[in-house]
Amino acid sequence: MKSLQIPLFPEAGPGLTLRDVADAVRQSGVEGLEGAIARADRARYQEVRVRSGVVRTQGMPFKWALNPYRGCTHACEYCYARKYQRHLELGTGDDFSSVIFVKRNLPEVLRRELTRPGWAHESVAVGTATDPYQPIEGHYRITRRCLEALVQTRTPFSIVSKGPMVVRDTDLLVEASRQAGCQVYLSVPSTDENAWARLEPGTAPPRQRLRAVRQLADAGVDAAVLMMPLVPGITTSRAIVRRTLEEIAQTGVRLAGSGVTHLEEGVRQHFFAFLEREYPDLVDGYRGLYQGGYAPRGYVQKIKAMVSGLIREVGTRTKTR
Repeated sequence: MKSLQIPLFPEAGPGLTLRDVADAVRQSGVEGLEGAIARADRARYQEVRVRSGVVRTQGMPFKWALNPYRGCTHACEYCYARKYQRHLELGTGDDFSSVIFVKRNLPEVLRRELTRPGWAHESVAVGTATDPYQPIEGHYRITRRCLEALVQTRTPFSIVSKGPMVVRDTDLLVEASRQAGCQVYLSVPSTDENAWARLEPGTAPPRQRLRAVRQLADAGVDAAVLMMPLVPGITTSRAIVRRTLEEIAQTGVRLAGSGVTHLEEGVRQHFFAFLEREYPDLVDGYRGLYQGGYAPRGYVQKIKAMVSGLIREVGTRTKTR
């Protein structure tokens, strides 16, 4: 990385400061992002031009994906998207969270694609390989402009994010809900403060995300929580899962699902290095549990059964669609 010189906001003028980034985020009405803003300010940003907007996927529960950025300052240690950095000859560690590619012309490209005669108005998944609401979105607003194109062309879409900044775009999400339809899922794997601080160092606090889901739901948006990924030995204890479900229930929002973390090639090495630093006593257990990219079916079923049982006890609403 020493040879890669990336200017900070090359078209935004010199000297964009932490205050500029923070102000852009706070204008969205978002709170509790001091740590995330500080991490975003330390990142380097490269504006790039793209030739395509939506990308056809394979082996996923959705056909089309849209990612306004590449790399993510949320820096979740387990993030499966780290593996995509290898295609850019970047590392899956700090490079993923400190070198962010900004697709500056994406809204214009997307609009052209969505207005072509052959576009079938199939649902588009927004934020599949990077978070569309990481703090820098407060400055660039690329995600919002992409949503405007989706709404104006009556294209249904879904969003997955850990960024409560999504509430800034409530007006577009409400309009989309009344037209072609949209779903918004905020990832809240756990409300345990210690686990959050270690596993998701650049994200907003979990309870802030829960409040964001509540605000969207109150506005009429189909919004819910994804309690994933559950990280073995860190956020899978019965006590932690129960507390998380209780807080979801207290907020009155819907739980859309949960799942155990994957450690595929390109992510596995980074995560094991993280374990060595933060949870060295778990390393041997992980080596036994993760012989490949996925935990054994029996273990996954055990966690699933525990979550289902606790849901019945706590009374959290689960996915109805």
